[in-house]
Amino acid sequence: MQSRRTCLTLLIALFSCSALQAAETPPSVWPGFQTSPWFDEQISYLSIEPEVRLIIVAPRPERIVPGNPSRVILFATPNGSTIEQTLGCQQQEGRDWHFDIQHIAAQHRKWQSLNQRENLILVCLEAEGLSWPRWRARHPDNPKRIRTVVNSIMEAIPLKESQLTLACHSGGGSFLWGFLNGSAEIPDQVDRFVFLDANYSFSEKDQHGKKFLNWLKGCKQRRLVVLAYDDRNVLYRGKKVVSPTGGTYRATHRMLERFKRDLKFSESSAGDYVTYAALEDQVYLLIHGNPQNKILHTRLVGEMNGYLYAVTLGTPEGKQGRLPGPPRTYSKWVQPEPFTQPETENSP
Repeated sequence: MQSRRTCLTLLIALFSCSALQAAETPPSVWPGFQTSPWFDEQISYLSIEPEVRLIIVAPRPERIVPGNPSRVILFATPNGSTIEQTLGCQQQEGRDWHFDIQHIAAQHRKWQSLNQRENLILVCLEAEGLSWPRWRARHPDNPKRIRTVVNSIMEAIPLKESQLTLACHSGGGSFLWGFLNGSAEIPDQVDRFVFLDANYSFSEKDQHGKKFLNWLKGCKQRRLVVLAYDDRNVLYRGKKVVSPTGGTYRATHRMLERFKRDLKFSESSAGDYVTYAALEDQVYLLIHGNPQNKILHTRLVGEMNGYLYAVTLGTPEGKQGRLPGPPRTYSKWVQPEPFTQPETENSP
């Protein structure tokens, strides 16, 4: 009888230990995600109506540090690039050149390797037709739709109270402007905006300046980072690439003039760059002078490490002080093949 009781006690103890261990062991992937073959990541493709496709790239659950704050970075694709091309992969003969120009995923991975403070989740979004400006034109209620897209993304990520970085390149800036137009105030969850040669549509009519100023003054950790270049006289096939009033150089100076009505700016020069900063670098406008009059529109982002520079500016990882420029510093984090969407799509 005593032997039976001892065996039963041992079985209960073993079962309890196994159950406790199972409860403490993180799942292999989050619900709705699948294992990526590279860099211990998990991914999830989502299609959100109307006409928005995205991929979430996150560390595997065992790499998520429970005590660390989490940050979600939404990156809106430039005109003409898919989410897979924007995230990037190694170049091979016959592969579309768009896969080897931005490398947002590789730059993001390098940032995570340096950043032990936060769990970083990358989300890359594209609009049908590969143009956020055209998508917004098709949907007059786009500010509301964009807020719905953002909320759906945050609900799909099983991390609580994540901070939000909104970043973009080229026409992806239209997504961020649509987000700003969605309400009179910027949500507290957002603590960084990054425009990588993408701020064409800064608008006084839509009160973008006022919204940014109110948001920036609400918390000293918030930042507005703009990276642009002098594109006024750049030629492509003998014609100027921007109109007499267009381009990001002029847009950045429009932003500067608006902010100067309320803020005191410092101006500094280093290398080919001129920097305008205010509120202890909360507002940071960096313009490449482009003395050789080249098309730097995409080179600023990938070849010159622009994404990595902008997301780490003002953080412990960004204190190396290196301005955007070649060579690439993230090559070992470039995946060999592009991400591939499974045949069955998930919907939030």
